[in-house]
Amino acid sequence: QVQLVESGGGLVQAGGSLRLSCAASGNIFSIISLKLVGWYRQAPGKQRELVATISSSGSTDYADSAKGRFTISRDTSENTVYLQMNSLKPEDTAVYYCRVMTTRDYWGQGTQVTVSS
Repeated sequence: QVQLVESGGGLVQAGGSLRLSCAASGNIFSIISLKLVGWYRQAPGKQRELVATISSSGSTDYADSAKGRFTISRDTSENTVYLQMNSLKPEDTAVYYCRVMTTRDYWGQGTQVTVSS
């Protein structure tokens, strides 16, 4: 069983930065069946979408909307995944979720990010 707790959301002006954290209850990067660790977001009235992923080997992937502005990273000793978000835009406003997929699918409760223009 994996529990995920996100933090770091808030209200920021356009052009600002935020750093989101996702703390996992276990050593997720040692799980043999680990398939995916990533950040997703869901804006009001829209479907949840992928923002960025990081693999057990550390390779990363980003949605086009995040490339060049967001960076996903991890601290394996702290079982924590981060999302550094720079040059934020109003369209980045959403609830951001952490996801870990093994043979089961785990989601955090989400953290609200609001970017004002």
